[in-house]
Amino acid sequence: MSKRDFYDVLGVAKGASADEIKKAYRKKAKELHPDRNKDNPDAEAKFKEANAAYEILKDADKKAAYDRFGHAAFDGSMGGGGGQGARPGGGYPGGDFSSAFSDVFDDLFGDFMGGGGRGGTRRAARGSDLRYNLRVTLEDAFSGMQKTINVPTSVTCSACDGSGSEGGTEPTTCPTCSGMGKVRAQQGFFTVERTCPTCAGIGQIIKNPCKACGGQGRVEKHRALNVNIPAGVETGTRIRLAGEGEAGMRGGPPGDLYIFVEVAPHKLFERDGANLYCRVPVSMSKAALGGAIEVPTIDGGRTRVQIPGGSQSGRQMRLRGKGMPPLRGGGTGDMFIELAVETPVNLTSRQKEILREFEDLSEDNNPETKSFFSAVKTFWDGLKG
Repeated sequence: MSKRDFYDVLGVAKGASADEIKKAYRKKAKELHPDRNKDNPDAEAKFKEANAAYEILKDADKKAAYDRFGHAAFDGSMGGGGGQGARPGGGYPGGDFSSAFSDVFDDLFGDFMGGGGRGGTRRAARGSDLRYNLRVTLEDAFSGMQKTINVPTSVTCSACDGSGSEGGTEPTTCPTCSGMGKVRAQQGFFTVERTCPTCAGIGQIIKNPCKACGGQGRVEKHRALNVNIPAGVETGTRIRLAGEGEAGMRGGPPGDLYIFVEVAPHKLFERDGANLYCRVPVSMSKAALGGAIEVPTIDGGRTRVQIPGGSQSGRQMRLRGKGMPPLRGGGTGDMFIELAVETPVNLTSRQKEILREFEDLSEDNNPETKSFFSAVKTFWDGLKG
């Protein structure tokens, strides 16, 4: 089987510079890496082909020989033991995976595993994000509020200014990982990279740790924070306070604080999105005769509502714009009054007498009752037939 031109394999021109060749190989290696192409049976072969091409083109002497003689410079056809880097059987030169791949290992594993590059300065570990559960009243959710909360968290150690070192001494490079924060182990074809056990991935160690924080660069403390709760918040609303989370290790950047809002149940109102519902009891006579009633509103005020005569339990009336304000655009919600007709209790003898007289005169005043028992009679007559 004929071998592809190495420049075509990497997708570069013949006069490409060393940096261009390395950049092209990095792109190919990341694209064809077997871990990213487990469902592609051809990926591994192409990956090795790119590895072989880079092994030759990265070396100035091998590249010069390839430019002059092509693959013949390495497959043994020119005599002299097969040329530079020849392999038994005429296989691809430079087939040793670790030789070429090690040149871009750090760059690739920075993408695969989120690590830093070889020899680069590692950033101190970022602090963790924190969660704070905040319960507010429905009135607070309606109007918005400023709330002071006390958050237990880690803050930068003032004694060492977050460095973790006593007396201003500087941390030293970790001897185990040489400052990389990770160590490597060869496992067959692949090289596995793990967090350094000596420095916990930071890349530095502290020989003289700060007595106040034990070398962590942070200490535990309760902090008082002022939080702005916007009008219209609902249960589940999340408020992010950037940089107010846990302090980072050894001067690292802090995490964020996330406040999760819960709106407490209300004695008078039920909420459904931007709308409010209020169940209002009315007397039997008021429901029958009609009249005005006063109902509360969430802003602490009151409003008069006219009850039509003959109103039944469950009847709803809308008060437009008396609901909750919008949190993110949209109009203000409405308030719905739901009537609950109340049956009188603890009647006096005179009240009972009046109600009996009223009952005797009310044959045509209860249409639902009359309709129901008419349907019952029809049902019974049908069973008899």
